[in-house]
Amino acid sequence: MKPYILICVLALASCAGNGTKNSTDTLAADTGKDTSHAAALNTPAQNMEYCFIHTDGVNGQDTTAVHLVINANKVSGDMSWLPKEKDRRKGTLSGMLEGDSVKAVWSFMQEGMKDTLAVEFKLSAQELAQKPMNLNVATGREQVNTRADYSVIFKLDNCEKFKSK
Repeated sequence: MKPYILICVLALASCAGNGTKNSTDTLAADTGKDTSHAAALNTPAQNMEYCFIHTDGVNGQDTTAVHLVINANKVSGDMSWLPKEKDRRKGTLSGMLEGDSVKAVWSFMQEGMKDTLAVEFKLSAQELAQKPMNLNVATGREQVNTRADYSVIFKLDNCEKFKSK
């Protein structure tokens, strides 16, 4: 019976080592850098649905809402620009995801007319950032300001407003 007890004690002792920090956790503590799995929260997950909202204007009365559906590297969804007391733009997004960058075409209706705009986003699990638009004076159309940084920040939101469409 004594050998059986000795084997059980040795087995329990070997399991007790599972609670120690791994080398990644030790590295993070030593360097102050986040190398844990929590850092992965900033990367977009594929085959997911995301909803974001951005408000601006006087008292945050102008709203832009973005609903993205990611399947592998294909992006689809909806985008609505809803300024207070102005003509709205509501339509669909279709594009591609490359790393954390989304390049898409926004097909929308405004004042009863169909139109399209190219849009560029940077996606993380917590927020969406968009490159701003500027006016091309030669064509009179809006376009992505490719020289600008991703400065229009959208916050994560629930998708209820899109499901009621």
